[in-house]
Amino acid sequence: MSEAYVSSNIENGIGTIEFFHPASNSLPGAILNKLAETITEVGNNADAKVIIVKSAGDRAFCAGASFDELIAIKDAAGGLEFFSGFAKVINAMRKCPKFIIGRIHGKAVGGGVGLAASVDYAFATEYASVKLSELAIGIGPFVVGPAVERKMGLSAFSILATDATEWRSAEWAKERGLYSEVYSSTDNMDEAIMTLAKTLSNSSPEAMAELKQVYWQGTEHWDDLLVERAAISGRLVLSDFTINAINKFKAKMAK
Repeated sequence: MSEAYVSSNIENGIGTIEFFHPASNSLPGAILNKLAETITEVGNNADAKVIIVKSAGDRAFCAGASFDELIAIKDAAGGLEFFSGFAKVINAMRKCPKFIIGRIHGKAVGGGVGLAASVDYAFATEYASVKLSELAIGIGPFVVGPAVERKMGLSAFSILATDATEWRSAEWAKERGLYSEVYSSTDNMDEAIMTLAKTLSNSSPEAMAELKQVYWQGTEHWDDLLVERAAISGRLVLSDFTINAINKFKAKMAK
């Protein structure tokens, strides 16, 4: 695989949405927008009773924002547009009338943690450690913050956001509510995912839709909130600190 994509299919009432990017499943704007659109489309398809969101490959689940696109942002409007992509994905998950199961097979960074926090039930492997690295490059997890705080609480969110260079284990994330289950292998995880997905595909769509609204009660203002947060990140990404930090990181990775 060399080309980024978002794909979807529906089989036996189970909708599966998969995304991929060759740079550790990072999320450029086009992928973010396509992912949000696909979640909305599958969520509105009557044939799908439950949705699984996953990434391709066997390494990182999601490396977060695309550094190439971050460094290419030239003004606050461009920054707002890029970070609004994360807002669109989170709000698409929030508004989706179907339960969303997350398959977190590997490391999740930044926006990847936001995705994991925005599904309704997250399965992970023991390799799915997490890190909110934004502060280390001069911005902050402003857009994904509400989703992470909602799932893990302010204390755990503040630990991840403040200690931005430290990885936290999958078990640590499970203990704080980000992951529902953690498995020693992808095979065991996938078996558990399909067991739950099949059960939910035979459950009442109306009951699940009502329960989903209960889960997300109190987030009705997120359409505005997440865009406001995107504007903060979009402004900070223009700073000399951020530009220098990203360039240093890219140079290190190129060695």
